Amino acid sequence: MTETQAAAPAREPGRALGCQVLVVGAGPVGMTAAALLAARGVDVLVVERNSDTSGDPKAISLDDESLRTFQQAGLERDILSVIVPGTGTAYFDADNHLLFRGRAAVPDRLGYPFKNPFAQPDLEQVLRRALERHPRVRLLFSTTMTALTQTIDEVRVTVSADGDEHTIQAAYVLGADGGRSAVRSAIGISMHGRSYDDVWLVADTLGDTHTQRYGMHHGDPDRPHVIVPGLGGRCRYEFLLLPGECPAGEDPPFELLELLLAPYRSIRPDQVERAVTYRFHGLSADAWRRGRAFLIGDAAHMMPPFAGQGLNTGIRDAANLAWKITEALAHGGGEQLLDSYEQERKPHAAAVIRSSERLGRVVMTRSTRLASFRDQSVRRALATPQGRAFFEEMRWRPAAELRTGLVHEFGSHLLVGRQLGQPKVFSLNDHRQVLLDQVTGDGWAVIGVGTAPQVWPAVADAFDGLDPVLVHVPLDDTVVDCGPDVRVAIDIDTRLYGELQSARDCFVLLRPDHFVAAVIRPADITAVGARAVAWVRARHALVPQ
Repeated sequence: MTETQAAAPAREPGRALGCQVLVVGAGPVGMTAAALLAARGVDVLVVERNSDTSGDPKAISLDDESLRTFQQAGLERDILSVIVPGTGTAYFDADNHLLFRGRAAVPDRLGYPFKNPFAQPDLEQVLRRALERHPRVRLLFSTTMTALTQTIDEVRVTVSADGDEHTIQAAYVLGADGGRSAVRSAIGISMHGRSYDDVWLVADTLGDTHTQRYGMHHGDPDRPHVIVPGLGGRCRYEFLLLPGECPAGEDPPFELLELLLAPYRSIRPDQVERAVTYRFHGLSADAWRRGRAFLIGDAAHMMPPFAGQGLNTGIRDAANLAWKITEALAHGGGEQLLDSYEQERKPHAAAVIRSSERLGRVVMTRSTRLASFRDQSVRRALATPQGRAFFEEMRWRPAAELRTGLVHEFGSHLLVGRQLGQPKVFSLNDHRQVLLDQVTGDGWAVIGVGTAPQVWPAVADAFDGLDPVLVHVPLDDTVVDCGPDVRVAIDIDTRLYGELQSARDCFVLLRPDHFVAAVIRPADITAVGARAVAWVRARHALVPQ
């Protein structure tokens, strides 16, 4: 059995291992969750049934939002080393002529490029090395979960390794163990949705000449296909197979690969990194939490690949849940806060599944008539400002906005439930130009947007229970002294003003995941602060499962 932390205790048969959070599954979502928790000071144990990280290049695109999440874990430099800084996606019509290019509405709004091709084995190795060097993480491979029980106070998980059984005691367990999740099965949760009959071939190739920094969706009804160039001559090709060409789950013959790739390149067997056939699914777990056990990533949802959102959706799960578990561990209770994980994430994941299914039906149709209608409709829309914005800014993608949970509890405002952008700012406290998150931090923050300095003592008192970072954003090219405990972030290119102008003369309550929880007038600070602290710290008894 492989144990990557040399300092971890020897595991005698039957000996109990303890941790605050157990993560089952060392895929990219599970390791991201572990990295986020460890960065917040939580002791994490990760178990993985396989002997190593996956060598299969499954996911191929990381969004800007995911890169911002890796920044929270302190891993942005590591992750940036394995991506292509992407610019979006190109969509081609039935005759393989360019229809339009989809890009970010606001470039670098979250501080990073919009859609970034990468190879999943590279990402998993980066994450593994990061966890191996973190003192709060133990990472155990060749370790299979066999049973899970809960009480009001803890989770007890039985794992098998090299024929021996061990018990792990944890405060919480995260099931990040994929579509056939053992955690989901152990806590008695089913998945519902639909599977599709179409068979797709995915080929990851080496020695490719594509150098584009964007994916390409070809809506050719004779053979719908997708091309995503990567680093160092890697390239992903995805082709819809015709009836009888190769059954799902079987290795495609090399001759079929040659035929499909011929319009783009010649190929040798040693240049095929992976070639598989599969059917895709649109599924969601009936519940994402049961007691102290949570589901994240493919254990909670599976979706078609056409929008490139499977992994990104799982990383959103990890970002939403990690800080809530940290709060619950640090302060006790927090059940209302933990319940909000499913309330906030499940509707958006469902919307992304539906969007991915629609995209597949329309862009990848095999109907010549539907493809012609699609192309004509898109061209007509592109002739209007609204239509051009809809397609070129990819507004068909469901926005990552929160409409339930810890939002809209403290009054409505257009910023509430949205993730605040991360423009470059000048930090007046240490005289550096940095990204906004480096000023606000990754805990709670209260941002005063051009507010009077005399109000800040009341703000500090009102939100003391959340221990927020206090940040003043001066407007109208002025700077005022708000006291030694208030950081000052100065706009340097109008983007910070653009993010916050609707909250002028108000305070913005920012959650640890950088979503806006409330926009507060100075007169309401004390009342809203008391309600926010009570909401986050609310307790109720857990029911044993």
